Amino acid sequence: MTGFSAKKWILFPLGGLVFLIFALLAIAWGIGKIQYKMNLMDVEEYEPVSTLKVPQHPLTHAKFPFIDVHNHQWIMPVQDLDKLVTEMDSLNMGVMVNLSGFRGKILEWSLDNVKNSHHNRFVLFLNINFENLDDAGWPQETLAMMEEAVKQGVKGLKVYKGLGLTDKDNNGNRIAIDDPRLDPIWAKCGELGIPVLIHSGEPSPFWSPKDKYNERWLELKQEPGRYRAPDKFPSFEEIMAEQHHVFRKHPETKFINAHLGWFGNDLERLGKLFDEMPNVYTELGAVLAELGRQPRFARAWLIRYQDRVMFGKDTYKKEEYYIYFRVLETEDEYFDYYRKRHAHWKMYGLGLPDSVLKKVYYKNALKVIPGMDKTLFPE
Repeated sequence: MTGFSAKKWILFPLGGLVFLIFALLAIAWGIGKIQYKMNLMDVEEYEPVSTLKVPQHPLTHAKFPFIDVHNHQWIMPVQDLDKLVTEMDSLNMGVMVNLSGFRGKILEWSLDNVKNSHHNRFVLFLNINFENLDDAGWPQETLAMMEEAVKQGVKGLKVYKGLGLTDKDNNGNRIAIDDPRLDPIWAKCGELGIPVLIHSGEPSPFWSPKDKYNERWLELKQEPGRYRAPDKFPSFEEIMAEQHHVFRKHPETKFINAHLGWFGNDLERLGKLFDEMPNVYTELGAVLAELGRQPRFARAWLIRYQDRVMFGKDTYKKEEYYIYFRVLETEDEYFDYYRKRHAHWKMYGLGLPDSVLKKVYYKNALKVIPGMDKTLFPE
């Protein structure tokens, strides 16, 4: 008969008790995790109402008349321009530049609509098909089309981001922005005295991994087609280098580098580009959020480069202009941008001096884009 072991008798219930305690703790931890998960919400849903009390000066009307150099009106051939001009007047927009003039009959119909209604309130830019560069008649036919368009009233050339990203030649190769076959186009713009508003590339985070460290993650989630996979697209730096090479090769042509050249998050780099190339300008379309999160540096930068920056909006929606006015004109703090996927951060006003505002709003555009009615704007 096995003898009685007090030691074993004590250890058995103690071991079971320890196991029971750990099991209960694990259950409690699991319940806590479930409760935490059930209280989670998607970042797209999270819209906290700030309790911060600071002076607010929301604006619906620009202090000075302005020229929007970056707009898209896709149905201008048949558009009711009276209604659009009424909205422009409410914003204090003097002139709208429609970059989507297209070409051929669509361009002619748009120009006719403008001439027959509000001839001094709209400017149209031409669009050309760069994928024709291997076809018979290139570049002579395109150059002739450009000359005729300018005679009809076109004031500039708009280049879409497809050039450098997705446009291909007849052999299926990507057309680089600085492809020598395009040199006659840039040179002709200089000869005709019209600027080139060029959109090249995308924000640099569109090339970065789609993870928690990417500040444009929400946009890439909502618009997955904007992601630029490294194995399918040239790098951000390659596209920028091609674009800047064109600027250097054609110093007699004026280029408006759209969207702050995608350097709104690195204004010092954009400033160096300006220092090197006096033929380059920029505009604010769809990148105001970059300025609104760095108000002190952006203010100083805009004052320094006040002769090189123009007002632009991109997609047209009247109420979204209000945030532009507030960022540029006021010193308000901590207010919302109008599109969360572009800026999950808050905006701060730059409080620009009137002399700088006038240049950004209209003076620089009048200097670069030919043939606009200067009587619509103060001296």
